[in-house]
Amino acid sequence: MAASMASAAGGLRRALRRSPLWGGPSRRPLSSEPPPAQATAVRDAFLSFFRDRHGHRLVPSASVRPRGDPSLLFVNAGMNQFKPIFLGTVNPRSEMAGFRRVANSQKCVRAGGRHNDLEDVGRDLSHHTFFEMLGNWAFGGEYFKEEACSMAWELLTQVYGIPKDRLWVSYFGGDPKAGLDPDLESRDIWLNLGVHASHVLSFGPQENFWEMGDTGPCGPCTEIHYDLAGRVGAPQLVELWNLVFIQHNRETDGSLQPLPQRHVDTGMGLERLVAVLQGTPSTYDTDLFSPLLKAIHQGCGAPPYLGQVGAADEGRTDMAYRVVADHIRTLTVCIADGVYPGMSGAPLVLRRILRRAVRFSTEVLRAPPGFLGSLVPVVVEILGDAYPELQKHSAQIASLVSEEEAAFLASLQRGRRIIDQTLRCLGPSELFPAEVAWSLSLSGNLGLPLDLVELMLEEKGVQLDTAGLARLAQEEAKLRSRQAEPVQKQALQLNVHALGELQRRGVPPTDDSPKYNYSLRPSGGYEFNPCEAQVLQLYLEDGTAVASVGKGQHCGLLLDKTNFYAEQGGQASDRGYLVRVGQEDVLFPVAQAQICGGFILHEAVAPEGLKVGDQVQLHVDEAWRLGCMEKHTATHLLNWALRQALGPGTEQRGSHLNPERLRFDVATQAPLTPEQLQAVEGTVQEAVGQDEAVYMEEVALAHTAHVPGLRSLDEVYPDPVRVVSVGVPVAHALDPASQAALQTSVELCCGTHLLRTGAIGDLVIIGERQLTKGTVRLLAVTGEQAQQAREVGQSLAQEVEAATERLSQGSQDVVEAHRLSKDMGRLIDAVDTAVMPQWQRRELQATLKVLQRRANTALRKLELGQAAQKTQELLQRHSEGPLIVDTVAAESLSVLVKVVRQLCERAPGTSVLLLSPQPRGHVLCACQVAQSAMPTFTAEAWALAVCSHMGGKAWGSQVVAQGTGTTADLEAALSTARTYALNQL
Repeated sequence: MAASMASAAGGLRRALRRSPLWGGPSRRPLSSEPPPAQATAVRDAFLSFFRDRHGHRLVPSASVRPRGDPSLLFVNAGMNQFKPIFLGTVNPRSEMAGFRRVANSQKCVRAGGRHNDLEDVGRDLSHHTFFEMLGNWAFGGEYFKEEACSMAWELLTQVYGIPKDRLWVSYFGGDPKAGLDPDLESRDIWLNLGVHASHVLSFGPQENFWEMGDTGPCGPCTEIHYDLAGRVGAPQLVELWNLVFIQHNRETDGSLQPLPQRHVDTGMGLERLVAVLQGTPSTYDTDLFSPLLKAIHQGCGAPPYLGQVGAADEGRTDMAYRVVADHIRTLTVCIADGVYPGMSGAPLVLRRILRRAVRFSTEVLRAPPGFLGSLVPVVVEILGDAYPELQKHSAQIASLVSEEEAAFLASLQRGRRIIDQTLRCLGPSELFPAEVAWSLSLSGNLGLPLDLVELMLEEKGVQLDTAGLARLAQEEAKLRSRQAEPVQKQALQLNVHALGELQRRGVPPTDDSPKYNYSLRPSGGYEFNPCEAQVLQLYLEDGTAVASVGKGQHCGLLLDKTNFYAEQGGQASDRGYLVRVGQEDVLFPVAQAQICGGFILHEAVAPEGLKVGDQVQLHVDEAWRLGCMEKHTATHLLNWALRQALGPGTEQRGSHLNPERLRFDVATQAPLTPEQLQAVEGTVQEAVGQDEAVYMEEVALAHTAHVPGLRSLDEVYPDPVRVVSVGVPVAHALDPASQAALQTSVELCCGTHLLRTGAIGDLVIIGERQLTKGTVRLLAVTGEQAQQAREVGQSLAQEVEAATERLSQGSQDVVEAHRLSKDMGRLIDAVDTAVMPQWQRRELQATLKVLQRRANTALRKLELGQAAQKTQELLQRHSEGPLIVDTVAAESLSVLVKVVRQLCERAPGTSVLLLSPQPRGHVLCACQVAQSAMPTFTAEAWALAVCSHMGGKAWGSQVVAQGTGTTADLEAALSTARTYALNQL
């Protein structure tokens, strides 16, 4: 009987590991309970249960946008906002420091990063990018395993009425390698609560041991599972609730140490719970999704949703329903929390989600244009009561989604034609060219997510050249890593002979005035118009002028006009693509544009032949251009703000900018103080907050000669020259009597700029270094990156404040003092390397320098006191003699060395070697040799002999040495130490 039970349990474990979250599309009810509660009632019941029955404080959901945590793209679990408590870095004076037992429903997004469900959404009946996490927490030992399990069992079986025989639990079965025993306490709690023994399963660390990261708080977890089969056939278990008992800390050396305070962290997905309670086979069949699915059916006219998957889902219609329903929820929640579709980080992931939704809605469901935005009010109706910010921003969200949808549809249609044309040129077994896929992608020109490109090819039975794609991605990453500096080497340039030939032929300089041909839409977005031009000359990589180029050739194009900005004035070149007029389905990617003697050379790769005389249409990469515009206008504001803070004589020594960040060199006799850096940022923020108009106008160079405050560099300007003025019309700014140029930013500049300052969002100076005597280089970011930098700075400031409070409270425990000292070192590293405001970095560095000195002093004092106590104990055990070899408990090598030294001071002429056992068989070693025993007997050789015996290493001098090793037989190591010493003595 026991053998059959063990066999059955083993089979269940294997089934649980490999079974999908939900079964197939069967519509068989999962429960025979009365009519199910609505999702809103289920959420409210959870919160009321913990508040009213068990005294929990209800806290609001955090934004899905992580605050001060650059390791996350999105908040993906309920515990994220409580990390400072788990890490022990919470400010003791903050509201959070008073949290003891709390509960909430947290908005979570799992897309991009370590936890990424995006590619699975739609393919099955359970995956979501957005979901709600119901959770309860107990901090600082407020309650632990027994209370947490009892509360969970009470809620599920008594409040929600789930039959007890449909519930199974798993617990941590131990990990001998890590020296962790099975969590029999949790097992026994479940058995005492009435869970049948056959429904209690043990698993290893992969399933039932939770860790925050490579280091930090961790502990065993116990999971509650629901049996979908309902006693019909083999159990089909799906995880319902995870209860984590945080009681260990993973150290940097991989060892586990007990935490001074224990915590409970639980999480249960609302969507999955509602599916169980409503007796549906899928989360998509619950009332969290059914209104959306109904709205999709009504808005598209597609066949009704049937809940099919795989081959049964004809035309992938049901998959499209699930994709659109899931993605519009994610978009609505994220945009309400201030995450907008963009070009990097979380905004880039959100743009991929939006474009994936657009593709499925238009291509599979045949939705009309603007359809996606019409679903936003449905999401708000479902979730708005729980999360009021959705109601507040509903109109803005719908408008933004519709605008992004319209922009993407144009790219999608062109991308589809390009794919079809490329496929017509491929042989039966050829891979789809990586270069074409890249030019279609978000990293290239049309902005199609690469996963969508792969999906479109998969539908046509064609494989993508993934190796080539990986190479292109690597090249792009290298380019991005060098973007803080201007590119020094250009592959294609016009040499003096090429320029002379063009002038001899009377070819006029390139007309690049169309680069200024852009405008603001009513919604606030920018519209960049394409430019039609004629190919005047083609050049090979070696500079040879040719009349035509063939497929795959890297070439330079000289056109009669262009809307591309060629790199100059510190602004990075535009990139984008061009097409032949009348053949818009073949993209010629343009990597950059360079200006040579008034001629602008476009560097491109020709996917097909191109010849002199061809008419082409040029399209700039709009996101790249907009990023440059933001940084360039921000650079002007920074220049002006520096003059306000440092004085009107402050001079710019150079700058360079691209969409990622800007670099600004300024002449100053001393590094900027934190107060000056903060004042500069404040001045820029004020101009950005006022959303001032940016005026640009060409004027005669002579009119700019005597304008007080006008900023210009020591370079040759064209005549007429372009003037950029913030907040003041150019004519007024150039009036010598107005003094306007002293009150705002007015510069001579040929760059492309924003039309209003508000789009900058924010500016943060994140770096500063002295280039030469009298010149300081500043690095700055804007927009989303600036906001993230401020949040990281604020988070680190709170950690430093918490560390200050911990230090002021003092500690009589060496372990706690050692942990505090290590935390100081970790904080110093974090502050030194974080992308954060430079003024704040300098302030925190100064504070941490003092704190670390105080922490180390306190630690030394405690270690000396502990060493004195252990020294006395050892002296009482050992009579006078030339040798002491023994073991002693010590938390670190530092303490062990202090004990050895004190022993030798108290017993002159005695040589001492001490071993200290540590977790997982590790052993610390320290020794000191009496002066009278040297030079034949040395500490370094003694430690090496002992540590080598333990498979470790040793270091030190003739007098004092230390080392480490690993052994399960301490007596053998001690015997080796005594034998070696006696032989030497």
